[in-house]
Amino acid sequence: MAAPKVKQDMAPPGGYGPIDYKRHLPRRGLSGYSLFALGIGSLLLGYYTLIKWNRERRRLLIEELEARIALMPLLQAESDRRTLRMLRENLEEEAKIMRDVPGWKVGESCFHTDRWVPPTQDELYFLQAATNLNRERFGLQRYV
Repeated sequence: MAAPKVKQDMAPPGGYGPIDYKRHLPRRGLSGYSLFALGIGSLLLGYYTLIKWNRERRRLLIEELEARIALMPLLQAESDRRTLRMLRENLEEEAKIMRDVPGWKVGESCFHTDRWVPPTQDELYFLQAATNLNRERFGLQRYV
């Protein structure tokens, strides 16, 4: 018996097409120049907003300082009224305490001057409870 004829695989007529062996990666992202331009643009935008915010902060600071300057006479007057009230209370208490001492002049200054000398905290609070002096000296510091 005769062996069957074997058909061998052959290349197609004209041959196979070219083999694609190079890397063909898709372009990813922006180019270097466009990234550089975006960086410079964001930098300029940041500087612009920073300058605007600094101007606004300066305007708010000036407004706050003007408000403080406007309120300063009122606050100073309140402080002076409180000081004079305490001095009057101290003189009344001194008159009660020293009424039996001959030759004692109530309210006589220990300073040898005609100028006004603002009293210290100790002079204002020496006839009151120590807690008042501590409250005036330290204020709200114990709560902090």
